[in-house]
Amino acid sequence: MSSDGAEAQGDCGSRREWPLLLWTSLAVVVPVAFVLWCSARRSKRKSSMEEFFRKSKHGWHYTDLFNKPTYCCVCAQHILHGAFCECCGVCVDEQCLRGADRSMPCKEIMAPCGPGGSAEHRWVRGNVPLASYCAVCKQQCGTQPKLCDHRCVWCQTTVHDDCMDSLSTADVCDLGEFRSLIIPPHYLYQVSKLRRRHPDEFSKLGATCGGGWNPILVLANTRSGNNMGEALLGEFRTVLNPVQVFDLSVLPPTKALQLCNLLPPGRVQVLVCGGDGTVGWVLDAIDAMKLKAQDQFIPRVTILPLGTGNDLSNTLGWGAGYAGEIPVEQVLRNILDAEVVQMDRWKVQVASKGVYFRKPKVLSMNNYFSVGPDALMALNFHAHREKTPSFFSSRIINKAVYFLYGTRDCLVQECKDLDKRIELELDGERVELPSLEGIIVCNIGYWGGGCRLWEGMGDEPCPPTRLDDGLLEVVGVFGSFHCAQIQVKMANPVRLGQAHTVRLVLKSSTMPMQVDGEPWAQGPCTITITHKTQALMLYHSSEQTDDEEDETSASEAESLTPQDSPRPPWSPANPT
Repeated sequence: MSSDGAEAQGDCGSRREWPLLLWTSLAVVVPVAFVLWCSARRSKRKSSMEEFFRKSKHGWHYTDLFNKPTYCCVCAQHILHGAFCECCGVCVDEQCLRGADRSMPCKEIMAPCGPGGSAEHRWVRGNVPLASYCAVCKQQCGTQPKLCDHRCVWCQTTVHDDCMDSLSTADVCDLGEFRSLIIPPHYLYQVSKLRRRHPDEFSKLGATCGGGWNPILVLANTRSGNNMGEALLGEFRTVLNPVQVFDLSVLPPTKALQLCNLLPPGRVQVLVCGGDGTVGWVLDAIDAMKLKAQDQFIPRVTILPLGTGNDLSNTLGWGAGYAGEIPVEQVLRNILDAEVVQMDRWKVQVASKGVYFRKPKVLSMNNYFSVGPDALMALNFHAHREKTPSFFSSRIINKAVYFLYGTRDCLVQECKDLDKRIELELDGERVELPSLEGIIVCNIGYWGGGCRLWEGMGDEPCPPTRLDDGLLEVVGVFGSFHCAQIQVKMANPVRLGQAHTVRLVLKSSTMPMQVDGEPWAQGPCTITITHKTQALMLYHSSEQTDDEEDETSASEAESLTPQDSPRPPWSPANPT
């Protein structure tokens, strides 16, 4: 009896457990299945939108959250997530997206002139920039919590809804503050109608755009430094003609620079948004233009520093790094005030020993060449970044990793006894080396992310340096700790001399080397550095503060260099 009662009680308990297990399973499985279903729908919707964006004439970008109160240009309702066009500034919610794409035209990169040869305003209603003022009544626009007021997508003029009727019919779009940098749509339209595309014809058309017209091309590397390139592309497309703005991850500079061949000779400027490696990439593409006998279309190059080191940008007065602290409009104003200087470019030829049938490796150098501890840090950093590129999305993280590798090398000293393994010749004369771990050959004033290597502490007289003197500065360092001391102005480098030609012979072992931050491990070889060409660069002479003027030494005042003081503009009549 007792056994039968126990079995009956067990069956009853198991029956009570089944509903509990069922509800527990449903409580776990249903939410997981719902999340997976939502994720699949979201992924499908995203891929569908990306396909739609590729086919659209607008530069649509989808966002889950706008960073300021935004209203749909179709239904006028407040939106939190939707899409915006980075070219014309139209904002729409997801339901109105396809309708807006059909009914609202974007910026036309090529269009004929209006009546009388003038250009008409191209208005977009609502979502005007903050702190914008009406061109009629001079009062602030966009202050009401609704879709209101208008903005011209070309000249950026803003007008109240109530003031639109008061706007003079004679008021035409003059492309605004940056008219001298924008390629007008009517210029490209007239170029497309030319029967004979000759530089003289481009010059005649350019004269209709104004005497000070110097159009700019923006080439941005979206993978440089803080990954700000994509956001900058959108901001520049808003201010300029979208045809002037190029993403180097989509189109290489050799193809982007083909637009120079449709613009007046000697007027084009190129803004490179990226690090020193990106600048070198663009300058190599410009050298390729010279090989194609396109010298008259060679542009002048300026830099918006997005990389980690940015030594070339620092030398030319554009700063050690851009993090969005000033708007792109101020960047363009600085370019308008910049001066043209020439910069030497160098050819680095690496001939490996024992390899007689292979052509020597040939590299271009703008900043510096080095062998030793700083090249070892760059090599380790490069190998680590190739394995985990997503980790290196911040300039601060990049510099921290450099610091860690430098600290490790202070203990390991992998490059010691370099003087026994390498021979150095300057202009054909052998140089006796002290006990060094590294040799650095510099073309510019800055090295190592903002250090003036040749000057050191500034307490010893040294020959002046220039970007266009055809000379290289050669220094030695005793190790990673010595490099760190130089960077904080606690030590001087070993100045080995200046030369027009530098030759290094690595007799044994494998050593780390780098050219402009691009490192590699090199076995026994002969390295020859000779002058290659000169590039036209834009130099920004920023105003010094009172404290900076007090710190400027008398020796710096006597020897004016491109990184220390303003330079006279370069011109063909006065090349030096």
